[in-house]
Amino acid sequence: MNTLSSSILLIITLLVLPMAISFTNMTKHMDFPKYVTSCIKCAFFISLVPLSSFFNSSTKLIITNWQWVSIGSIKFSLSLQFDFFSIIFLPVALYVTWSIMEFSMWYMHSDPNLTRFIKYLLMFLITMIILTTANNLFQLFIGWEGVGIMSFLLIGWWHGRTDANTAALQAILYNRIGDIGFIAAMAWYCTKTNSWDFQQIFLMDNSNTPPLAGLLLAATGKSAQFSLHPWLPSAMEGPTPVSALLHSSTMVVAGVFLLIRFHPLISNNSTILTAMLCLGAMTTLFTAICALTQNDIKKIVAFSTSSQLGFMMVTLGINQPYLAFLHICTHAFFKAMLFLCAGSIIHNLNDEQDIRKMGGMAKTMPLTSSCLTIASLALTGVPFLTGFYSKDLIIETANTCYTNAWALLITLMATSMTAVYSMRIIYFVLMTKPRFPPTITTNESNPLMINPIKRLALGSILAGFFISYNIPPTTIQVMTMPWYLKIMALLITMTGFAIALDLNHSTNNLKPTKPSPMSLFSTSLGYFPTTMHRLLPLKMLNTSIKTALTMLDLIWLEKAIPKATSTIHTLASSILSGQKGKVKLYFLSFLVTLIAIPMILLI
Repeated sequence: MNTLSSSILLIITLLVLPMAISFTNMTKHMDFPKYVTSCIKCAFFISLVPLSSFFNSSTKLIITNWQWVSIGSIKFSLSLQFDFFSIIFLPVALYVTWSIMEFSMWYMHSDPNLTRFIKYLLMFLITMIILTTANNLFQLFIGWEGVGIMSFLLIGWWHGRTDANTAALQAILYNRIGDIGFIAAMAWYCTKTNSWDFQQIFLMDNSNTPPLAGLLLAATGKSAQFSLHPWLPSAMEGPTPVSALLHSSTMVVAGVFLLIRFHPLISNNSTILTAMLCLGAMTTLFTAICALTQNDIKKIVAFSTSSQLGFMMVTLGINQPYLAFLHICTHAFFKAMLFLCAGSIIHNLNDEQDIRKMGGMAKTMPLTSSCLTIASLALTGVPFLTGFYSKDLIIETANTCYTNAWALLITLMATSMTAVYSMRIIYFVLMTKPRFPPTITTNESNPLMINPIKRLALGSILAGFFISYNIPPTTIQVMTMPWYLKIMALLITMTGFAIALDLNHSTNNLKPTKPSPMSLFSTSLGYFPTTMHRLLPLKMLNTSIKTALTMLDLIWLEKAIPKATSTIHTLASSILSGQKGKVKLYFLSFLVTLIAIPMILLI
């Protein structure tokens, strides 16, 4: 226990120390990016100590040593929880971030604000670790908002570009919608259980639907599920290292991790489980369809992330939180490598991102091409790569599950599409003939570019075996199943590869034709951005303008001036006029006139 706590304290110190140094003048006299990378590297190796200790003893550690403030009977204290999820996630996040930091030193070497960029990436990692190690909702909310703010700053890093600013605002606004659900759930637990500590919430709450629905809304925004997903592909406007960190081990998995944290309550609520299953199935299919016809290599990988997040949500929907967590960990390795390989190719092709203008990269950049192929195959779940150990297990579990058969069928279709768009990347980027200008020269000589990709390739091959070996079963395992269910994952993957290869070959002989409705649906991203970002705002703007003009005409131009003047005159005439219909008043007016005339004449 002492070894575990001291190792964790040392890791936290190593991560916080560079942040403290960055606020001093010492950064001018040192290679700050290299120093940060070394700190993360050391933190990773130290994190293996609590990992091995946990595997030997399975001891859960909760550290509570500082009380912030007391509000009534609620006490806010600094409380860290190191259990199965946080202890395994910590070395995965550190390993991936170490590789991305080293790659950033090469990719962003010409940026004048490289030190600030590295500091932002480090802060991104720290806030994610705060989120995963929190033992109460308040502390988790700090990490939750932290990753949101850092994603806003990093997506809009090249703030001179309008698209980058728009993407950063889009990310923060969509996440604000999710935060409404998070804050509503916090308010519910504060009033009902009088505490935000997880242990007390799990003990006192009886799986009420409203707060869990709020947490599901929060996860929908953060993990880019259907209806709140458009910000994720737009986030590709940020630098490639940002995309790699955002999609692998930080921001987007935070929502799924939140639901995994609350699985003791969610597992007893069939309504939320059904909602998660249907939402995840819709997300994984819709985003896989969108990825099929994209031509920007980073957009394809971004949509694949959203599809995998939907796959994780489906896993939670069939009440398998440990398998969802396994897929989070395995997904981090090959997704980070996909982005780094894509960034390397983009950088060498003078910032060209269109896969139609690439081709033949296997000969000019063999190592990057090999790693890109490994990452794509791991993404599709090819046997004995990292992705296989989680995807195959999840699909097997889904096939033997007695829940919504339509949702599971949709998930299988999306899994097949994963092989299609992965094969499309391999075919158009690595195979065929070069389609870029002959003046472009490519090289792989820089170790800052090669070493991180090699390291992630090693993780993409081996990590799945070691992590899956230690995932505990949550339900009784099915020991016998039909052979066709056992090899279902492999069959649909091979089917997707075969279809994709045939379609890709056929593109060499096709004549230009008018796009079909299905193709338009995919290239237009299901008409979702057009509807949500164009038609609805325009309709609301037109309605607001018409309402404002109508109110202006009604209130100011009608009631304030013409009708007000008419009303005043009517009142004045009714008050001051002598025409009352009484004879004595008429005689009195004659009398006044008869008296007044002689007086005027005498004067």
